[in-house]
Amino acid sequence: MRLSYTELQPKACPLRLSQTIALIPWYQLFNSLLFWQAVWFLYFQAELSGAEAIILYSVYDIATTVLEVPSGYFSDRIGRRATLLLSTVCYVMGCLALAMGGSFAAFALGQCLIGAGAAFKSGTDSSLLYEALEASGRADEVEAQELRAWRFTLAGFALSAVIGGAMSLYSATLPFYATALSYAIATLLVLRMAEPPRKTQTAPTLRSQAGELRAALVHPVLAWLFVLTVLMYAYSHLPFVFGQPFILTALDELGLAAEAPLVSGAVTSAMMLISGFASLVAVRLRAALGLPLLLLCAFGLQIALVAALAASTSVLVIGVLLLRIVPDSLAYPFILARIQPLLESSTRATYLSLKSLGGKVFFAVTLLLAATSAQDAGLLPAADLQRILGWYTIGGIACLALLALTARHIAIAPPQKTE
Repeated sequence: MRLSYTELQPKACPLRLSQTIALIPWYQLFNSLLFWQAVWFLYFQAELSGAEAIILYSVYDIATTVLEVPSGYFSDRIGRRATLLLSTVCYVMGCLALAMGGSFAAFALGQCLIGAGAAFKSGTDSSLLYEALEASGRADEVEAQELRAWRFTLAGFALSAVIGGAMSLYSATLPFYATALSYAIATLLVLRMAEPPRKTQTAPTLRSQAGELRAALVHPVLAWLFVLTVLMYAYSHLPFVFGQPFILTALDELGLAAEAPLVSGAVTSAMMLISGFASLVAVRLRAALGLPLLLLCAFGLQIALVAALAASTSVLVIGVLLLRIVPDSLAYPFILARIQPLLESSTRATYLSLKSLGGKVFFAVTLLLAATSAQDAGLLPAADLQRILGWYTIGGIACLALLALTARHIAIAPPQKTE
């Protein structure tokens, strides 16, 4: 007897699906315990140079680019749980490679593995959450559940940033070992999750999946959100990449350069806490402003932060970095909640991976261009830093204007439910 595609899929009882929904925020917490996040640039720069540190971040993005779409296809064909397991294993190996590095090649290998981990996670975590909710008859909770997972993510970032900064004062490699341990715990959580059932009776063909992806990419709402997400990914990560050398430059003017790792960790921790509070009022802001205006304001705030960093190297501007994740808190969960119902399950992770791919490619290319204008050895000079961020500011303002004009002709907000 020949089994149908649905019969070949792993079966999940309602209890296990509820357990999966409950575990996902904790999975996000341990995935966000990045103890190296506040010191990675300083670590690379101390071992190599400022320009090579920028290139190493590009290596991460390029590695993710290579696997982004294949990992999404793997998730849609093989399953969400198996894909998340591959993600956490790659993350563990990548962190260990960075801790035991010592050369550009070793660091590049670690960045490639971490990039692979990000690619396998990208889109799959959100797809698993939505499909578990849908299979449990709780699809209308997607926005609330995405916000909950986002708050757990911010809590992990906040907790690990300040601890990681303190760890680096004892040992430059300790934050990377600690992060590897947190990913190992995330692996154990994934093993306790269930694979949501598939709705289709037959396995989707490459042709049918390609058709569904084309339809998603030309859908007006999905296309607009695709472009916005690509831009917001880049502008959210600009302070992440250049924030550490900025803090080092500002503290050096006060003779406090040795305190840069600890200050960077404290700033990152406070940044996540502030963003967590912002997420608590995000729903009310969306109701007051409407979804399109809220998303445009979030992107505009990102551009303003980059402009502030470009304008001055004063230690006072470090305070601006505290707002770095606020735009993500005001936009990211709502974007995912708006996108999910418009996608087919057979291409959901692939589409979300394509969206992530666009952001990473755009950011990697612009970073490589930025690295060519920076000096080849030593610390990243303040003049180079301000020039690079200044060009990003000009480009961001132009993109924001175009998005605002096109949003007037697209129904970005979901239709209102009628009783």
